[in-house]
Amino acid sequence: MPLTLVPTPIGNLEDITLRALRVLRSADLIACEDTRTSSVLLRRYEIAAPLVPFHLHNENRCLPRLMEALREGKSVAVISDAGTPGVSDPGWILLKNAVEEGLPADVLPGPSAVLPAVLLSGLTPQPFTFLGFPPEKPGPRRRLLQSLERLPWTLCFYVSPHKAERQIAEMAEVWGDRRAALVREISKVYQESIRSPLSGLLSRLEQGLRGEM
Repeated sequence: MPLTLVPTPIGNLEDITLRALRVLRSADLIACEDTRTSSVLLRRYEIAAPLVPFHLHNENRCLPRLMEALREGKSVAVISDAGTPGVSDPGWILLKNAVEEGLPADVLPGPSAVLPAVLLSGLTPQPFTFLGFPPEKPGPRRRLLQSLERLPWTLCFYVSPHKAERQIAEMAEVWGDRRAALVREISKVYQESIRSPLSGLLSRLEQGLRGEM
């Protein structure tokens, strides 16, 4: 399979499938967000395929090289820093281009932060809507929150640690003190699920919290 999106562990390095390891070992190229982060995993499993940095700041420069490799029949594996590539990284751009050209492509099942987060939240898991990272700019972010105000089901966001307090405060302003949970460091040593109305989450954030949320 010339193009394969390969999920990698979101914390514990043991959370990788045998199939993922086989694909990575047989790849001609591995496209990754950060070579330093990916090298830790690849060294652990003695994988020596060449790494190609492919991230939000170089996607336009790197995409032609990867597409040319696929056209030549080379096997290209795509990994992100953690989890399933293609959601919050350029993996989707490469997949989209390959599909549009009729090139073979596959996505392996495996680690993703979304489902563990929804289940650990204690909130109703179905239906739920995954919305990725909130928009960076305040105007679009508030408009998005307002558009979601009347939805009665679980909403799932990724939030950056240094933005979480401000963004959750905005959620409380728009939605009121809605039931919520802040799940962080999934599968890592300091994994935690803080289940509380939004006001309680803000109180915890004021005390200082780190990690992937």
